[in-house]
Amino acid sequence: MYPYQRNRRLRNSHAIRSLIRENTLTVDDLMMPLFIVEGENQKLEISSMPGYYRYSLDMLEEEIKEAYALGIKAVNIYTKVPDELKDNHGTEALNPEGLMQRAIRLIKKVQPEILVFSDVALDPFSSNGHDGVVENGEILNDETVEILAKMALSHAEAGADFIAPSDMMDGRILAIREILEENGFHHVGIMSYSAKYASSFYGPFRDALDSAPGFGDKKTYQMDFANSDEALAEAELDILEGADILMVKPGMPYLDVLAKVKDHTKMPVAVYQVSGEYAMLKAAAEKGWLDHDKCMMESMMAFKRAGADIINTYFAKEVARILKQP
Repeated sequence: MYPYQRNRRLRNSHAIRSLIRENTLTVDDLMMPLFIVEGENQKLEISSMPGYYRYSLDMLEEEIKEAYALGIKAVNIYTKVPDELKDNHGTEALNPEGLMQRAIRLIKKVQPEILVFSDVALDPFSSNGHDGVVENGEILNDETVEILAKMALSHAEAGADFIAPSDMMDGRILAIREILEENGFHHVGIMSYSAKYASSFYGPFRDALDSAPGFGDKKTYQMDFANSDEALAEAELDILEGADILMVKPGMPYLDVLAKVKDHTKMPVAVYQVSGEYAMLKAAAEKGWLDHDKCMMESMMAFKRAGADIINTYFAKEVARILKQP
């Protein structure tokens, strides 16, 4: 009891605070999302994500080299598909010479040691902007899963290290694991978006890929943001079906879910600090309302404190630069 117990003794200096710090952030915790487009000499800033870009393959090479030099060892890649290649069944997603497949091959050629996590979902390839095949206004589950499994196989054949299905269809982890095993890709892992919520924080991402739903919303397959126990049920099923890493998305508004999933499963857990979270901090800092770097680093530590093993963030390079400072 006071005065013999004074908690401030352990806050007196930077040295003692560092010595007893419960969580530590390193560059090894970071994954960097990348947006890829067709064409040449393309580095196109995303208007709703200041300082973030879409890259054509020739420009992507330099970005990969820079990221790896900063110590970033994992990228999560997404492609912006031309409208003329989109249809209801996402046919272009299975093209062995598609943009995603070429991007995977390029990254592994430029830097074989960097881990490639490839997005598997139909929305960038869909003429309807949904994550699945549409029939009479309904998102079909099983028909979609069949396509997703083939899509995952094509990514593995191109050299992806991890398949990252973000679609939230039932049973897709099992279907992907089975097709990978059947074709000898035992070493290719799966990072499942286990708890992906029907969130309003995805807006800038949909601008980046032109993948907003053409009708309705995604609430019949993405999770209700009022629920957290449901996330545990989703995570348990994904583990049984063969997932190696679980993901919670979005990040900051779902720290409670992240902590529950980590505590409940004891599996490696990733968190996705999504485009809306990035855009909010950038906008507030631009206005002078927040200190950009301090708030950015505080958000990183919040993810670590909640249990994240991997932080998938658009701030990855900025965070890495700060961490490299003496």
